[in-house]
Amino acid sequence: MSSKQPRWTQTWLGGVRSAGVDLGYPGERLGLPAEGSGSVAGFGRRIGAIVIDWLICTWAITQGLLRIDPVEAPWVPVLILAAEYLLLVGTMGMTFGMRLLGVRVAALGGGAPGFVSVLVRTFLLCLAVPALVWDRDQRGLHDRAANTVVVRL
Repeated sequence: MSSKQPRWTQTWLGGVRSAGVDLGYPGERLGLPAEGSGSVAGFGRRIGAIVIDWLICTWAITQGLLRIDPVEAPWVPVLILAAEYLLLVGTMGMTFGMRLLGVRVAALGGGAPGFVSVLVRTFLLCLAVPALVWDRDQRGLHDRAANTVVVRL
């Protein structure tokens, strides 16, 4: 008996790459480099950035400055996060958390995203679910809808 698994099991368990399909690196079909500045930001950096931003909005601003208990008014930190994203991503292309972790939001055509793109991206990000569903280029549904991509600085 061979120790090698049947082909159908390898494909199912290993995904499409084990079936011999080469998908390339994340961002290749978008014309982005594989590594370094301008390459697609990894999932870890993106999650880290949103956690930092969420902590700033929840603890520093909602509790510290506004003296509002986020347990009693859970919508307040979400509104502050949305305002932070609209203001900072709309003007600088990144939030505080993104800057700390070395990533920024870019339009697919290059450069900074427009206001409508930032508005769509922020709205969908606040819904959370679109940000948790992402494609092979590591773009969440919110990035796809806004025609943006998060890249490394």
